[in-house]
Amino acid sequence: MVIDIYESEFRKADLNLLVVFAALMREGSVTRAAAALHLSQGAVSAALGRLRRLFDDELFTRTRTGIEPNHRAVELYRRIEPALGLIQGAVTGRDHFDPATARHVFTLGMSDDLEAALLPRLLAATAGLPGIRIAVRQAHRNTVAGMLDRGEIDLGIAAAPAHGPDHRTREMFASGYSCLFNPRLLPLPTPLNLDDYLAHPHLLVSYDGRRGIVDDLLEARGLTRRVVASTTHFAGAALQLPTLPVLATLPTHAATVYADALDLTAAEPPLPMPQYTVSAIWHTTATDGPAHTWLRHLVTGLGRVPGTRAGPVGGTGPGPAG
Repeated sequence: MVIDIYESEFRKADLNLLVVFAALMREGSVTRAAAALHLSQGAVSAALGRLRRLFDDELFTRTRTGIEPNHRAVELYRRIEPALGLIQGAVTGRDHFDPATARHVFTLGMSDDLEAALLPRLLAATAGLPGIRIAVRQAHRNTVAGMLDRGEIDLGIAAAPAHGPDHRTREMFASGYSCLFNPRLLPLPTPLNLDDYLAHPHLLVSYDGRRGIVDDLLEARGLTRRVVASTTHFAGAALQLPTLPVLATLPTHAATVYADALDLTAAEPPLPMPQYTVSAIWHTTATDGPAHTWLRHLVTGLGRVPGTRAGPVGGTGPGPAG
């Protein structure tokens, strides 16, 4: 495709405005964008007004904490941000990403069980890179694609993430479930048997607080367990176990971390439970960006998480919920 650089509408587009637009999208605030660009707040506000006239759209709405992009702004950003990276590389001759000298914030979306298993490894891998910062936002398989579409995260990590044609994925590792308990309060023999598993109370981890995959599997056998409390976060359940004689069924990759940190026992559940594959997911428009390529290689190259195995599994379910 040949681009007519003399076309009148294109000549109206000041590239500096697009740089301001990208900063507004990343920072979510006129004040923060001004600071990042070393401009006055008035200059960024004026640029925003020009952007609105250029695209004949409001682009952002004000919120209590800053500004929120609308659908048009998100769609524009998906096209503009990679183009700006290519232009910067062409102008400066730096069309690669050097993590040793770069100053960059990478935002990842994942649930707290994956954060427990992966964030310490990511921080260790970036410890010698003073300009690299890792930010994590809560996400799960049903929300991660939308967060990518809205530019809220750079990369998602989820179990069997729901996605569309505008996304790419890469399998990282296969995981399953483990039972976690305090052996000083519940001196149970391992491997656990089903009678012991059902004889003691449970902490449930569930998005709706009512039931998890364990309840579905037990119900299929005509059995039930006694749940004394529920939480939406795996870490919230694990932190209760040092002082409570209860069982919690968690993703193996998180249970291994919590067992080591809290001196707990992680054991295989006494009933067959599904395996699932954890994958990285990103938007197609980010695929060729040097910084994003480096991030993907960093995340997917961390190696096998303790307690899991490499490669996909057959018949994957929707992922963690205990």
